[in-house]
Amino acid sequence: MKKRSLLLILALCFTVLGFTASLVIKGSNTIFPIAQVWIEHLSALKPELEITLEGAGSSTGISALFSGTCDIANSSRWLKTGEIEKMATEKKYFMPVIVGYDGIALIVNKELGIDSISIDNLKAIYTGKAKTWNQIDPNLPKQAIMAYSRNTASGTFEIFSEKVLGGEKMSPQIRLIESTQLEIESVGRNPYAIAYVGIGYVTEQVKALTVEGVLPSRETILSSAYPISRPLYLFIDVTKGFPGTGPVRDYLLFALSKTGQELLEEAGYIAAYGF
Repeated sequence: MKKRSLLLILALCFTVLGFTASLVIKGSNTIFPIAQVWIEHLSALKPELEITLEGAGSSTGISALFSGTCDIANSSRWLKTGEIEKMATEKKYFMPVIVGYDGIALIVNKELGIDSISIDNLKAIYTGKAKTWNQIDPNLPKQAIMAYSRNTASGTFEIFSEKVLGGEKMSPQIRLIESTQLEIESVGRNPYAIAYVGIGYVTEQVKALTVEGVLPSRETILSSAYPISRPLYLFIDVTKGFPGTGPVRDYLLFALSKTGQELLEEAGYIAAYGF
């Protein structure tokens, strides 16, 4: 009788363990709202799956992948040279999965009388060479430019620095912000502000500018006609092989499924795959 009771207890334990799985996702603030939606839908399909999501920047996700404190790193940029070298040193391999495409939108307050901007003018603003709006356009007021940027842990910061600043340093006068949503709110409040955000974050609170005469859209991002376009990645550790089963595989399959890609587009980004 005691033996049968012990077997029943063990069976219940294995049942509970067998139906509980955890997944930790960290990284890009840009991908954060997409991941939130994916998690919501996947959790409804697989209620036994416990998913933790953090969005403090692409670099934090990749760093967590190195330390083994996350299962998936969201990244809005490619790996840095130092990260690739570190993989070689530690004999690790992180596999990239492109899940969508994005354009970095330049946003201003809706009351500011400007609709377009050039890369050269953006560079002048963010390196501190242009300090007032009339230096960008003589028809604009002689008011100080309030420029916002994501912080240095952000993949969006990295791409913007590469494609706009071209290796020059960002001015220390630029206000670095941890949250993209806070950028939106700050520009919405300040009539002389400018910032850059993933296209999926643009709301009615702000105005998106054309850059070099091109507005970020599905067509211009996929064709790279919009000059600040980029792919969005999920990185997973496949040092010991691709996960044939388990929560990482389940999440990737959902993100790349027809439903997952449709949800990504509903969030304002561009699907990587058509069905």
